[in-house]
Amino acid sequence: MSNRAVLEVIALDAQDAVAAQAGGADRLELVADMAADGLTPTRETFAAIRSAVDIPLRVMLRVADGFAAGDIDVLVEKAREMRAEGAEEFVLGFLDEEGHPDLVAVERLLAELNGCRWTFHRAIDRAADRDALRKALADLPGLDTYLTAGAATGVDDGIPTLLAEASRSGTPGYEARILVGGGLRLDHLPRLLAGGIDAVHIGGAARPGGWSAPVDEAAVREWRAALDG
Repeated sequence: MSNRAVLEVIALDAQDAVAAQAGGADRLELVADMAADGLTPTRETFAAIRSAVDIPLRVMLRVADGFAAGDIDVLVEKAREMRAEGAEEFVLGFLDEEGHPDLVAVERLLAELNGCRWTFHRAIDRAADRDALRKALADLPGLDTYLTAGAATGVDDGIPTLLAEASRSGTPGYEARILVGGGLRLDHLPRLLAGGIDAVHIGGAARPGGWSAPVDEAAVREWRAALDG
């Protein structure tokens, strides 16, 4: 089994997925509507991507911009649809008005996911207390990853937090893998890798032409080469 660092790439459609896999992505995060920072894709989009590539897919469960859960019944139905279509990995994460994890929403979704692996996304970067959030979620089934920039403003400001959390790996609340994303640049990688972080997530960095353009295989390959360094 390879010990190489994980490269996750955002894919909006099958064209993105094929380019990302060809460039060396290990996993895809499937979303729709990046104007709202990524919402749940349609089941048809999931099916098309699943048919196009053979790497793991993590499906976003999110129906509104921001970090509030919104209509939980709609979220639950989306989760049910995606499970019926064959989705096995997910991305989710919600905060209440005080910035604490919305455990009611998260646990209702997890009841539908039935042990599937999942990522708690960048809502952690808006949490009132990151450590408390991690400890509150630590025993939830399937949680294996936090997607985080270390700060709401992005990786530039978040690196000290990311490195501090990486140094606590394996301790209570810190068992899940850190997946770094949010304003991530290639020049951040040496410091992150040296600090023990072994997973990164790119969206815009895989699209030199902007979000209206597809994922660029060469851009993904550049990240793969930098990680494999």
